[in-house]
Amino acid sequence: MEVRIESSWKIKLSNEFKQDYFNELASFVKSEYQNKTIYPPAKEIFIAFDACPFDDVKVVILGQDPYHGQGQANGLCFSVHPGVPMPPSLVNIFKERKADLGKSMPPNGDLTFWAKQGVLLLNATLTVAAKSPGSHQKKGWEEFTDAVIQKLSDEKENLVFILWGAYAQKKGAVIDRSKHFIIESPHPSPFAAHRGFFGSKPFSRCNEFLVSQNKKIIDW
Repeated sequence: MEVRIESSWKIKLSNEFKQDYFNELASFVKSEYQNKTIYPPAKEIFIAFDACPFDDVKVVILGQDPYHGQGQANGLCFSVHPGVPMPPSLVNIFKERKADLGKSMPPNGDLTFWAKQGVLLLNATLTVAAKSPGSHQKKGWEEFTDAVIQKLSDEKENLVFILWGAYAQKKGAVIDRSKHFIIESPHPSPFAAHRGFFGSKPFSRCNEFLVSQNKKIIDW
């Protein structure tokens, strides 16, 4: 089937798009968009890939589901459109950024500026029904995003994988740790952030590793 996604990813993932599971997933997602309110908007499903071509990826942050509230999800994990109030997890991410790097709270929660620098902001599930968290889990998205992580692990070297929370850490089990740098901590949600997310310094640790590999740092 024809998938509208950035050209380098289209080549890298071409085999996935031919699989039965992906065709079944695509049929399910198409039907959902026709019959329900689904987030993010259809044109933004693959925006994490469009904003960060395969060869540009330096850092991967793994999320779980898109936000399920009106107007929140924009195709990048943890990110929201400008003008949308920041969800608590994102507020905590920026609190840790301030503690780690001294940067003040940004004017909005749109993380596109991270993606444009080589940060793949990948949710495990790329769509969700409005007000129904987890509604598109176990429909095929997880298999697809597992393949994305595997492809990155296999074909690239010295990436930084930032795994916040048990779900991301389990999903990251396929990463070859002999080739890549892993940063793990509890999730930034209000329920877990005080158990070790705060004080984990993921941003400075990431940049220190990039410097060690003669790569340009991320302007977080």
